[in-house]
Amino acid sequence: MKSIKDIDKKHVMNTYNRYDLELVEGMGVNAYDIDGKEYIDLSAGIGVNCLGFCEMGWVASVTQQLCKLNHVSNLFYSQPDALLAKSLCERTGCDKVFFANSGAEANEGAIKLARKYSFDKYGEGRAKIITLVNSFHGRTMATLTATGQDVFHNYFFPFLGDFQYVEAGNTDAVKELICKGDVCAIMLELVQGEGGVVPLDKSFVKNVREVCEDNDVLMIIDEVQTGVGRTGKFLAQEHYGVKADITTLAKGLGGGLPIGAVLASEKCSATLGFGAHGSTFGGNPIVCAGANYVLARLDKDFLYEAEQKGEYFQEKLAEIDGIDDVSGLGLMIGFKVNSMTSADFVKEGIKRGLIMLTAKQKVRLLPPLTITYDEIDKALAIIKSMV
Repeated sequence: MKSIKDIDKKHVMNTYNRYDLELVEGMGVNAYDIDGKEYIDLSAGIGVNCLGFCEMGWVASVTQQLCKLNHVSNLFYSQPDALLAKSLCERTGCDKVFFANSGAEANEGAIKLARKYSFDKYGEGRAKIITLVNSFHGRTMATLTATGQDVFHNYFFPFLGDFQYVEAGNTDAVKELICKGDVCAIMLELVQGEGGVVPLDKSFVKNVREVCEDNDVLMIIDEVQTGVGRTGKFLAQEHYGVKADITTLAKGLGGGLPIGAVLASEKCSATLGFGAHGSTFGGNPIVCAGANYVLARLDKDFLYEAEQKGEYFQEKLAEIDGIDDVSGLGLMIGFKVNSMTSADFVKEGIKRGLIMLTAKQKVRLLPPLTITYDEIDKALAIIKSMV
């Protein structure tokens, strides 16, 4: 029989530049390849496995639901869906939630919600959405257009209209665009993950919030990567002292299963009525059961520990000779290596039993929030041996 790698190369579209690694099982922060070699996983499936691999309580919750009701369309009610919506609203202060299947779909929903809010209130001609240079919001046509990086834009022309990019920190440019009267929303990542793990300046975010409020422009905060405890708060916007009109979540919310969520404040929560939006798999009972377990785990003490572990990890990285420009928030961490490219560093890490990510010129770490200090120290020792 051919190897999985050969089968994959023959039958799966070659859209991923996969590393030479076939993982077969995992538990907690540890993963194991086809030969039984152990790895410390600091990627968490790009921030998805927030509780690590196969956390037993999460497995039990998902399995229990799997044996009761695997799927029901959104033409009917289901308990996991409703309870998850209630928990999210109570945790965030939002009014209503729409469930999708991914971060890109959540951001698509946010774009539609913002444009319909403006259309309903002001009519045509007020559909522009401002996003930031160096941002990343997804791979669908609308979210790809929203992404402020040219490297993602080639080949797929023409793009959806009425998106405008500004440099992060340029409040005057934001004000100038909004004052033209054709802007319905601004979409921000508070930490630009794919863009190099770059946190936004707090004063810039607060200034943008004020400009939005003064001009009835909706603030969308894309928390697909920063949300669900990744930064040590349930939402990264808690660090910034602002509250978005629309917040998007995905990745860690499902604990390993695909989910996206659009959270709307009372101001715009009634915008998408019957038939305005939908999703066949959105709010799937099994996925929502997993997400309900995740939310139950992420209590105040859990989040505080995640924040402290993130600070510890960043402090220790900054002490290593050969590592520069450590950045991030909580357990969303980036750093530069002087001796090699980020891609080569990640490849070398795999050889030594450490799974990491890249973000442009930086190495990016998104470990499970459950990682222990001992596991952090083991990972740091491997990193130190590589620089």
